[in-house]
Amino acid sequence: MAAITALLASTAVACGGGDDAGSGDVELTVDTFGEFGYEQLYKQYEASHSGVKIKQRKVSVLDDYIPRLQRWIATGSGAGDVVALEEGILPAYMQQPDKFVNLFDHGGRELQNDYLPWKWQMGVTPDGKRLVGLGTDIGPLGLCYRKDLFAKAGLPTERDEVTELWPTWDAFLETGKRFQAKEPKTKWLDGPAALLRATVLQDAGAGPGHSYFDKANNLVVETNPAVRSAFDKVLKFQEAGLTADMQIFTPPWQTALKRSTFATLPCPSWMLGGIEEFTGAEGKGKWDVAGVPGGSGYWGGSWLAVPKQSKHPKEAAELAKFLSSPQGQIGAYKDKNTFPSSPQAQRDPAVAGATSAYFSDAPTGKIFGDMASQVRPVHLGPKNEDVRQAVENVLISVGQGRVKPGDAWARAVEAAKKAAR
Repeated sequence: MAAITALLASTAVACGGGDDAGSGDVELTVDTFGEFGYEQLYKQYEASHSGVKIKQRKVSVLDDYIPRLQRWIATGSGAGDVVALEEGILPAYMQQPDKFVNLFDHGGRELQNDYLPWKWQMGVTPDGKRLVGLGTDIGPLGLCYRKDLFAKAGLPTERDEVTELWPTWDAFLETGKRFQAKEPKTKWLDGPAALLRATVLQDAGAGPGHSYFDKANNLVVETNPAVRSAFDKVLKFQEAGLTADMQIFTPPWQTALKRSTFATLPCPSWMLGGIEEFTGAEGKGKWDVAGVPGGSGYWGGSWLAVPKQSKHPKEAAELAKFLSSPQGQIGAYKDKNTFPSSPQAQRDPAVAGATSAYFSDAPTGKIFGDMASQVRPVHLGPKNEDVRQAVENVLISVGQGRVKPGDAWARAVEAAKKAAR
């Protein structure tokens, strides 16, 4: 809190807070999705900026957020003063930087050392002239599991022993078969979508450094071995009937969390905030976090940008700088487990030494910190989200019996080509 207070004081000076103090006429709207952990930070910022009020517009599901943001940016109207750009949609907006305020014009150039080098660079245009977005979190990967359901199935429940169950995804598959043989009313996984997102980035990071599109933004689904290997992994789970065929954060997924419909899910750090949000007090102590099969990986992370259409670009830029600062990232992590992209924040005891009472006192700071040090960023093309969703839908159709497993890859390639067009 002391660090945040100090930053707020410096921010007030930096943005010329006296011009707005007491006016009460500056309302800044922030558009986010999922759980960013900003609620307490908004209150702190308002307390030190008497002329600023913050309105949050939060959408639970990223796939619902994307078309709204696309419409707002395309029409030049409706977007918030600060908008979140998730890693999958960031490339599309980096191709239209003129739609956003250049944060270099608002002191952004001085902030470079506050972020991991690759996180910073992804928010800068290729020519180096414009800073479109300031990095927020990254998504180092773990594997969340229900301890109580594991106990019922006769599996180990202690996180180190659980991690040892699945050094590979094949071992994870076999463990799932054992689990469902004992607990046939509970699925092993929530769905193929989360699993595919995690394994595509894991395999691409360990391999070519790109997934559905190469670094020249050519569609390479059909020829990239990282995509095919991830797809084949997930297809095995669909063929075995081990997933509930759900998309994360949708209302059915939220209900399934409460009803113990599934026992595990790939779990980037930010997912912990969503699980706690949707399961509430009844889930406390039932969940834990183990290592992910394959031993490394990430999924997700965002940037904050200021659309040109904002009526208060200076004030919006200062708010974005605060929320994405090392102190802001620490505050967000404390609230919703959004693991920082700031090296300073990662080293802070509040992050590095963090444990989660909700997740059975798991040492989340160490678990995700160890993963963060191994993150290998993957290039994503401007049409990444359209293609990703098309491929995921094919896998969901396999689980629903509408696509035969033997036809799935060909259907996925066809769907990806259509989405890319």
